[in-house]
Amino acid sequence: MDPIPSEMRQREARRYVKALREFYGLVLLSLGAIAVTGVVNLVTSPGRWWFLWVVFGMGVAVLYSGLRVFGRSRHFGADWEARQIQRYLERDR
Repeated sequence: MDPIPSEMRQREARRYVKALREFYGLVLLSLGAIAVTGVVNLVTSPGRWWFLWVVFGMGVAVLYSGLRVFGRSRHFGADWEARQIQRYLERDR
């Protein structure tokens, strides 16, 4: 018997795909924001590289989002949830 009912697997898959779509959207938004602020920086004050703060901030956001999407699925994904549910149910017996 499958340890995770199909409806739980589908719900987890939908959550993962939604998070993945949001991650890719954030990456595209970050690239756009970095490009625009880089051009504005070059035009307005070429001697100062203030747009690197934007690069840093967007990098942190993308890193956090990536860890949330890809890191969670390895360690705390559907298999982990199923094991925890089984442990909890067996503990009450």
